[in-house]
This record gives sequence, structure tokens and C-alpha cells, in this order.
Amino acid sequence: MEIGFGGFDSASFGDFETELEDVEVKKTGRFDRMWEVGFGGSINNTPTVVGNIAYFGAMDGYLYAIDLENQEEVWRFKASHGIEESSPMYSEGMLYFGTFDGNFYAVDVNTGKEVWRFRASDQIDVASFVHKDFVIFGAKDGAFYCLDKRTGIEKWRFRTGQPIISAPSAFDNLVLGGSADGHMYCIDLETGKEVWRFRTGAEIHNDNNMLIHEGIAYFASFDNYLYAVDARTGKEIWRFRTGKYGNASTPAVHADMVYHTSRDGYLHCIDKETGKEVWRFRIRGDDSIDSKPLIFRNRIYFGAGDSYLYCIDLQGKLVWEFKTSSHIYTSPVLWKDMLLVGAWDCHLYVLDCETGHEIWRFATSTLTQSPVPSAFENFRVEVKKETNIEDAVPEDKYKSKKESSVSLSDYQIETEYSSTSDYKTKSDYDVKWIIFENNELMEEPLCHSNSDLKANFQTSM
Repeated sequence: MEIGFGGFDSASFGDFETELEDVEVKKTGRFDRMWEVGFGGSINNTPTVVGNIAYFGAMDGYLYAIDLENQEEVWRFKASHGIEESSPMYSEGMLYFGTFDGNFYAVDVNTGKEVWRFRASDQIDVASFVHKDFVIFGAKDGAFYCLDKRTGIEKWRFRTGQPIISAPSAFDNLVLGGSADGHMYCIDLETGKEVWRFRTGAEIHNDNNMLIHEGIAYFASFDNYLYAVDARTGKEIWRFRTGKYGNASTPAVHADMVYHTSRDGYLHCIDKETGKEVWRFRIRGDDSIDSKPLIFRNRIYFGAGDSYLYCIDLQGKLVWEFKTSSHIYTSPVLWKDMLLVGAWDCHLYVLDCETGHEIWRFATSTLTQSPVPSAFENFRVEVKKETNIEDAVPEDKYKSKKESSVSLSDYQIETEYSSTSDYKTKSDYDVKWIIFENNELMEEPLCHSNSDLKANFQTSM
């Protein structure tokens, strides 16, 4: 019997649904799949539009400039390695982005020529942020770098406890950025010194630059919470609980609502003042959503790992959907009345925002999709049941149960996250499923390792 490993809807369990009393999803290790993406033409960063030109990178190592009016390539810049989630940042005629080999580039927006490059100590995965005369970005070495945006000369670097997999933002004289050590850091732009830090229960991973709206920073964590925190003081205002597989996206604010996507396949509409959910929308497939929503003319647009770009209204009702050939982990952007979105199938799509009809598409240098680990490989499912089998558990340790109520809920299960930034993980679990089929009691181990998990569950990106 196969059980889907995406969102746990009734459809995922089929006939077996009535026998499950309690299902838990456990995080078994750090979320680090972004570092394992291989060569290919896949697009996993959000385009930047300046005038009629769209700029974006791909895992083939090229930064592309595409004329949206003429539907043709203007230039392409060959970087030293793949460009994954490091969306190009534009400022005063320059584009800034990082690559997987640790190089950070400044490229002339008109000519596509390199102006300068800076070598970090390790891989660069997420977008940078330009503020005043500086460009700030993070790297796998756990440091935030601040460079002079005109010369590339380092002003300061600030070290955290784990890799930086979150794009920073800045306002006033403060830089805010999250780390895989579970902390959101506030750094003084001039000195590079810490102002405050806020601790969550797991990695902070946001592909797009963190949202700071009216002095409030909104950011999500792999502890399954979305946080609203005072950007000046680091004081928590509220937190909102999402699903089972953590969060890897930046929310959007519109009117009095916050719109946030989570990796269990939901878009949440949350009251901005109270942090309470108003409604939620479920995508078609069992896959993650890692993109920031775009809101335009009272419609919400976002892509998902199930390969669809969705358009819904402000009440959470589907307006239209557009299917690509593979995952969409990037955020759509608007150009005139058209939507631009990059997909894992190596294409940039241009769609009519009213109807969702494709206008045209652009292919990268290769149509070979980049290999990447499963979206849920760092998670496992545990089913708790109770039993009265004398030879299964000691009689003096567990209470006797009727055969019609089989459970393992008396087992000691670890809490979902540790309270420190270093997580305690186990590769082996002793939890079993004990299942009645045809009125006979059967005992069969579910899994004892990550390799067994992959064999027993059908995983998807």
C-alpha cells in the first residue's frame, strides 16, 4: 500500500486512513538541499525587470538579459558557476549576484560586462540587498558580507553559527538577516556589530529578501512558524503556526493581511494585526511552495513545486492555473499586464496576468534539468499506535488495550525541535506500525533508517 509523503490529505491515505490515529512529521537533519543542486538549465531565482529588460540567472552559469518587447536575448554573462537562488539585485546601472563557487559579481546592466568580483569563503546561494552605498549578502561560511557597491571592497563581515540560506534586507541603518543557526540577526550597517538577535527553533531560509513593512520584520523558520518582530528592538509581536515541513518563503503584505506560503502546500491569509488565520488555499499537488506571493489588482499569484502557477482572488478562490513542465520555486514578477516566472524546466514564461494564457517563453542554454534532492528528504513520518500484544511490549510498562484500538502513543517520541541551534537527530527509530488487516493482527516495521524511509514512501519535490 502506497502512502503519499506530501500534504496529509485524506486522498493521501486512501483506504488506510481510518486505521491511522496520529501521524507526526519529524525533521531529522538540517535543511541543506540547496547546496546539492547540480548543473543544468533550471531557473531558481526571481527575474529582475529594469525598463523592458528582464535579468535572471540559471544553473547553467549564465546571467541572461531578455528584451520583453522584442522577445529576444540582449546579452548573456558567463559566470564561474551556477546561479541558483541568488536573484540579481539592481542598483544604479549595476546587477549584483553570487554563484555556487563563492564569487560575487557586479555586472554592467547595459553591456553585460563584469565590473568587479569579490571572492567569499564559500558558496553563495541567496539574493543580496543593496542599501545606501553598500551591497550585503550571505554565504555558506556563515558570514554576512558588506561591500562597497562601486568597488567591491569589503567593509565588514559578520559571522553567525551556521550557513546563510536567507536573503537579507535593510532599513534605516540596520541590516536584518537570518541564519541556519535559527537566529534572526540585526546588524549595524556602519560598524557591522550586532544590535540584537531573535531565536527561532530551526533554520531560517528565505529565497527572497526579507519583508520589512512599517517597521515590522516578517520572516519564517523551519520550526513551522511565521514571525512578526519589531525590526528595531527584536521584540516578538506574534507568531503563526504553519504546516509540517517548515517554511522557505517570504510573505507579502496587502491592505490588512499577510499572505504566506508554506512547504506543506498551503497559501495562508493572516490578519496583520492579530496573527490569526483568515483563510487558506491548498495547491493541487502534494508538494512544497517556496515562492513569495505577488499581489496585483486584487489577485494573488504564486508558483509551487507541483509545477503550477496559481492565480486566486483575495477570498482564496481559484481564478486560473497554468502548468509548466516542472517545479516552480521562484516568485512571479509583473511587467505591464504580464507575469514573468522561471521554472525548473529551464524556461522563463511570460503569461497574460488576466487569463493565465502563455504569450511566449525563453529557454536557457540547456534543457537538461538540474538534479536536486527531494524536497522532503530531511523529514520522516512516524505513526503512533497502542497495542495489547504481550510479546510486543512488556505488560508492566504499557496498559492493556482492546484490539480495536491499536496504538503506540505511549512510546517516548522526541519533540519536533530542540531549543538550541544545534539539533539532536536520530537515524534509527524503534517505532512500528501494527496493523489489522482481514481481522488478523500483523506487525511490520515501518522504517529504521532514512534509506528505509525512501523505500517505503513515495517522495516528491
